[in-house]
Amino acid sequence: MNNILLATDFVDLRDRFRAATGQPIPALPPGPLPESPAQLFQQLGGGDIPEVVVIDERSGTEAALALASRLDVECPGIAVVLVSDRVAELGLAAMRAGVSDIVPTESEEDEIRGALDRAMRVTRQRAPAGHGDGTDAGAGPQSRRGQVISVVSPKGGVGKTTIAANLAVGLARSAPHSTVLVDLDLQFGDVANALNLTPEHTIVDVVQGAAARDSMVLKTFLTQHDTGLTVVCGPNSPAEADLVGVSELTHLLQTLAAEFRYVVIDTAPALTDHTLAALDMTDDLILVTSMDVPGVRGLRKELDILRDLGMGFDRRHVVVNFADAHSGLTRADVEATIGTGVDLVLPRSRAAAVSINQGVPLMQNEVRDPMTKKLRRLVDRFAPAPLKKPGPAESTIGSRLGGRHRLRRGGSR
Repeated sequence: MNNILLATDFVDLRDRFRAATGQPIPALPPGPLPESPAQLFQQLGGGDIPEVVVIDERSGTEAALALASRLDVECPGIAVVLVSDRVAELGLAAMRAGVSDIVPTESEEDEIRGALDRAMRVTRQRAPAGHGDGTDAGAGPQSRRGQVISVVSPKGGVGKTTIAANLAVGLARSAPHSTVLVDLDLQFGDVANALNLTPEHTIVDVVQGAAARDSMVLKTFLTQHDTGLTVVCGPNSPAEADLVGVSELTHLLQTLAAEFRYVVIDTAPALTDHTLAALDMTDDLILVTSMDVPGVRGLRKELDILRDLGMGFDRRHVVVNFADAHSGLTRADVEATIGTGVDLVLPRSRAAAVSINQGVPLMQNEVRDPMTKKLRRLVDRFAPAPLKKPGPAESTIGSRLGGRHRLRRGGSR
C-alpha cells in the first residue's frame, strides 16, 4: 500500500496510520490545511502525487470538507479518507464533499487498512490509466494532439491580445472546456486583464514542481473563465519572466496539447526564444498588424525572418486590425507590401474599446457590432460544430459557429 498522504497536525494519528500500513506515510507540514489542491501540491514540494489523502477533521471541520470537495472536483484521481469522531453528524456533509470513507480517530489497524483499501479501489476506478497520461476521467485517451494556434505580431499595440482572447473564448463556447489560452508575453502579458481574471497561479507555477510532472496536478493550477475557457496567465511581474525556461515551456505546451483540443498562444511582440519555441509546435499561425505603415512594414520583416528560419507555415492567417477608410492605406496596399494575401480585416470599433476596458471579450456576450461579426469569422476557421445543443444563454452562438473550414496548403486562404 503506497501513495498515501496524511493531512494532520496530530502525531498520534500519523503513528496509528503508519503502524496500520507498515510504511512511513508522508504528511503535510504542520499548519492550517491547504485551501486548494494546488496549495496541497505546492506543500508536497517534489514528493509523489498521492492516490489517497487522509484529512484529519480536527484540523478544522469546514476547512477539511472544503479541501475534500475541491479534491473531488479538481482531482478525480485522488480519493479522500476523513478521520473524525463525529461520523453520524458529518456523514451527509462528507458524502456531499466526495469523501470516500470516514474512520474514527481511535480506529483499529484493520479498520484503517480496510478504509485505505476501499479508497485505493475508488481512485483506480476513476483513473484506471494513471496520472498524467493524457486521459480525462470519463473521456478516454485522446487519439491525437490538440491544435496549437499562435497569435504573433512584431510590435505591440496592434490588438494581438484582444484577438487571441476573443478567438479562445469563441472556441471555448463552441466546444466547452476544449480550449486553453496561454499568455506567453512573459514580461508584460495582459491576458488576465483582457478576461477580467485575478489568477491564483501563473505560468511560473505551472512549469515548476508537481504541476510540471503530472497533468492532473497541472489542471489545478490553471485559471478558469466564465465561458469554460481555461487560461495560463502571465507572470505577476516582469522579473519573474526568467523563471520560465524554454525547455520548461516546451514541455508545458506539449502537455496542454495532449489535454485540450485547442491551445491558443498569445505571444510577446518580436520573435523571442520563447515565441520561437512555441512556433516550433504551432499548427496555425495568426499574424496581426495594424493598418498603418510601421505595423505593415514590421509584419513584412517578420514574414521574411520566418521564411529565412524555414517557418513558412502552410496554415497561415493574416489579420489587419484597426482598419479605417480614412487611414490612407487600403487592403491592397497592405497585401502589396507584405507580399501575401490578407485573410481578415477588422474595423475600428467603439464596442471593442469598451470590451477591452471592461475585460469582457466581444465573443463572450456576442455584442452586436461589425467587429464581433468579423471575429466570428476568425473563430469559424477553427471551430467545430457545437458539441451540444446550446442553452438559453447560448441560443445564438451554436448557429453562428459553423463547421470547420478546410485550409488550402501553400499559404493563407
